[in-house]
Amino acid sequence: MAAAVDQSAQAQEEPSIRLSIIGMRCAGCVKTVENALKRVAGVKAVNVNFADHTAVVEGTADLEQLREVLQEVGYDAAAMESFEDLEAQERLEEERYRSLLTKSALAAAWGVPLMLGEWFGIWPRIGTPEGSDVWAVIALITFLVMYYAGGHFFSGALKSLRGGAANMDTLIALGTGAAWLYSTIVIDFAEVLPHEATHPYFEAAVIIIAFVTLGGALETRARGKASAAIRRLIGLQPRTARVVRNGREMDIPIEQVGIGEILRVRPGEKIPVDGIIVEGHSSVDESMLTGESIPVEKTKGAEVIAGTVNLMGSFLMRATRIGRDTVLAHIIESVRRAQSSKPEIGRLVDQVAAVFVPAVVAIAAFSFLLWWAIGPDPALGYAFVTSMTVLVIACPCALGLATPISIMVAVGRAAQSGILIRNGEALQSAGRLTTVVLDKTGTVTAGKPKVTAVEAQPGWTEDQVLQFAASVEANSEHPLAGAVLSEAQAREQKLLPVTGFKAIAGKGVRAEYNGQRILFGNLALLEAEGIGVGPISQRLDAYAGQGQTPMVLAVDGKIVGVLVVADTIKPDSKQAIHELKALGVKVWMVTGDNEKTARAIALQAGVDEVRAQVLPEDKAQVVRELQARGEIVGMVGDGINDAPALAQANVGFAVGTGTDIAIETGDVVIMHGSLLKVPEAMRLSQATVRNIKQNLLGAFIYNVLAIPVAAGLLYPLFGILLNPVIAGAAMAMSSVTVVTNANRLRYMKL
Repeated sequence: MAAAVDQSAQAQEEPSIRLSIIGMRCAGCVKTVENALKRVAGVKAVNVNFADHTAVVEGTADLEQLREVLQEVGYDAAAMESFEDLEAQERLEEERYRSLLTKSALAAAWGVPLMLGEWFGIWPRIGTPEGSDVWAVIALITFLVMYYAGGHFFSGALKSLRGGAANMDTLIALGTGAAWLYSTIVIDFAEVLPHEATHPYFEAAVIIIAFVTLGGALETRARGKASAAIRRLIGLQPRTARVVRNGREMDIPIEQVGIGEILRVRPGEKIPVDGIIVEGHSSVDESMLTGESIPVEKTKGAEVIAGTVNLMGSFLMRATRIGRDTVLAHIIESVRRAQSSKPEIGRLVDQVAAVFVPAVVAIAAFSFLLWWAIGPDPALGYAFVTSMTVLVIACPCALGLATPISIMVAVGRAAQSGILIRNGEALQSAGRLTTVVLDKTGTVTAGKPKVTAVEAQPGWTEDQVLQFAASVEANSEHPLAGAVLSEAQAREQKLLPVTGFKAIAGKGVRAEYNGQRILFGNLALLEAEGIGVGPISQRLDAYAGQGQTPMVLAVDGKIVGVLVVADTIKPDSKQAIHELKALGVKVWMVTGDNEKTARAIALQAGVDEVRAQVLPEDKAQVVRELQARGEIVGMVGDGINDAPALAQANVGFAVGTGTDIAIETGDVVIMHGSLLKVPEAMRLSQATVRNIKQNLLGAFIYNVLAIPVAAGLLYPLFGILLNPVIAGAAMAMSSVTVVTNANRLRYMKL
């Protein structure tokens, strides 16, 4: 199992280039781009995301070679590495949006008067001397409008065909080009065609271009909103840092900060890189990391994370992680990978879309031949209209957007709540979990011992007992000593100057104060010193039965008090487990702790099943056993000793505070340690899968129903024939509808 984890880590370290693909306009483009990039030497894997027009290329390929092969098939690309690259892409997207709006408006400005003139009989009849001259001018103007407003469709179609593929550009170019060519032929040969077939379709050609281009503009704007999560994350990192060099403070670009440098962070500033506070203290807003709005107090020695906000005091920090090694950089890369990854349902859609366009061209050709052969007069006119309508309405844009746009929005929404989803497969699977296995320490519990009770014998107070115990433990390195000292500090107890300190392994400690002999430890320590615990033995057994650790304080051979230490369950663990059960999930706890403690914690938290005294390497076996029973298993752990089980589970949830180890472990990383994020992730998964299915159902129904209607299936029965202009509008709006539906996930309450 460890080998599997190592292989996974190596796979993630594979060098990669993230490209912004220029010129993608439909789902059919995905396969063309992927196939082109895979031809380049050094490329190991390619993942193209139609939703945000990007591609992640793994391997050692040269950027210029990648661009060259894309240009050969009608596309271009730019590397996306820095904040400046992202800003450049945003500017390109904004320019593209405005350009598409302008082209759409121009096409509509010419197409609408043409259409109205046809309706109201303003234009002279084709076949007359006057009509030939007027319609020749109309044909020329229409050609110029199509060249400006729709030229990208024709150039894209030619380049795509040179690459041996067909895409949306092919359909639009065929449909509108055929409309213009047919109409131009009608002008010159009206006298030899049937009278009913002498109708020009110039208005249809330009209005179709207007609608499709407008749909592309609206899709570009909506897609930009969907990918806003990445822009917000990158925008969290400041562009400059204030570094202390040779005793002087100076502002430098963030890229010039080195490991180990001392930085000054002032109130209200974003922390530039990851580091450790070496001087000063403050409150830091870590909501970007954890999703929690409550500021965190930071003192000397505390870790601070790039992108979080210093609220109050000024402090000096030493840089420990910079550039791509910071927690924020890891988060950004993980979100990018998740948004670009394809779950099984998305890969299926890509395969369908790859053969869809050629199939549509075949259907359009068959429709043309059928109407020409057996259609009513004018058979040629009907054949042309139906085939053109099929080409226009069948564009699979909505189909190609259905999955990736929902994944993008959902991953961004999760990141806002401190849930880092690392791949699309996990997002699809999380909502189907039937059993969730929880580690105990640090997952269900806080992972940090805490004093839960202080009892004093007659003649002593609780504060005195705590003061003596803390004074003795001040010199101890035992983990439980920290809990006692923290409690004393919280109660503002002053430590006493003890002497003769000695730690007794496995038992406790001894020391002296003002000639008094002090012992503090477990029963074994007292028994070794000949001190009986009869009067309090029942109390000690009761605490131990609850999974807590009682420690006894004795002064001059007499028991004076008891301190109880336990790793308490997190405040929201019980609620989280209740919510998991409400989702129909069975909850297990698997821990290396002893049976008694594990059972006590499970009882408090409401866990169904417990496996105690399980070694880390055996936790994966428990997951395998559950999977063998047919369970879909989610594993929740701290991301380090639980790595084998996290890798084995259908979905691994790594609970951490944003360390790079935690981020690299699970399929889903809970940036804040709250178990409540697990049911939240499940609910988001279920909503996302529903959203994808809604999108796919809408897109499939649209195409399945629209193509036969466009081909004229309803004409023999009801006399219904779909207008090419309406087909263009419907095609454009179907894509916008899919994007709009996906964006509903942005506002989901988790």
